Amino acid sequence: MIKLSVLDQSSVVSGRSPDASIRESMALARACEAFGYHRYWVAEHHNSASQAGTAPEILIGAIAATTRRIRVGSAGVMLPHYAALKVAEQFRVLEAIAPGRIDLGLGRAPGSDGRTAYALNPNAGTAAEHFPAQLRDLLAWVNGAPLVEGHPFGAVRAQPEGPSAPEVWVLGSSDYGAQVAAHFGLPFCFAHFITDGAGAEAALDLYRAGYRPSPRHPRPHAALCVWAVAAASEAQAERLFAPRALWRLGRDRGVYAPLPTQAEAAAYAYTPAERAHIEALRARSLLGEATAVAGQLHTLAERLGVAEIAVLTTLAEPQARIDSYRLLAEAWGLAAEAETLAAE
Repeated sequence: MIKLSVLDQSSVVSGRSPDASIRESMALARACEAFGYHRYWVAEHHNSASQAGTAPEILIGAIAATTRRIRVGSAGVMLPHYAALKVAEQFRVLEAIAPGRIDLGLGRAPGSDGRTAYALNPNAGTAAEHFPAQLRDLLAWVNGAPLVEGHPFGAVRAQPEGPSAPEVWVLGSSDYGAQVAAHFGLPFCFAHFITDGAGAEAALDLYRAGYRPSPRHPRPHAALCVWAVAAASEAQAERLFAPRALWRLGRDRGVYAPLPTQAEAAAYAYTPAERAHIEALRARSLLGEATAVAGQLHTLAERLGVAEIAVLTTLAEPQARIDSYRLLAEAWGLAAEAETLAAE
């Protein structure tokens, strides 16, 4: 069975304080565990009016401490901002909090504007070039393995060590991440929601063709992260989609604003050109009645040969977002799985 997981960006909604988004993420994670989802991933963005999740390692710890079954992780930590040792230490602590449930998803993109990237790391101009070497070192530290021979920090250990280690993923929306994941023998998740699917097939083909087996992952493990909304009816899904559509109109112009409310989206007067842009976006989006959306996701997963889909649902209404994940879980057949796990 294709696994179903969650990506949460802790989206900021117009008129609400950004700190509320973090608490909404924690509540949604607990709900998604009850619904039977496999993983709950949180994103990293900086200096953004759109997303409040600046420190996934802290939010992961809070979610892991208030759940008991669901895997919890990052999608992702933007590694060029940080020292690989520090990231390894953070996730070794998380692994100690929730052994066997922690994912360390890594990305190379800045997750911010250029100035903010330099504020996070004064060497931001060249940091991304060192991503493969950083990943190599991080894998050694997070798994308690030796660094490459002659490494200047070969005697340094990432504590707290323990019998298990976080599962490391590479995340990306291009061929580059696919090739890095294949080289290191790691799971790869393609960010379908960023490109609206463009480039997914080519990246996943490259990943599988170049995959080098690793001890933890002898075979490639590919996943997609897809934006989707499930509702009780198609009309309801269309209504819920309106704030996302208006937000995307701004994003595609380079404006990263809070997610509009339902009322703001309903009141917006689109120009003919904007209306055409939204209609094209709607044609590429997965939304509708829950059973139909589940079928679309299954078809997409089978066409691209992925073993897992992480669903990103950004809605202005917190309860509507919880309901969307609940309806999709039920249509996917996760409810029965969740009941079985609860009985164990």
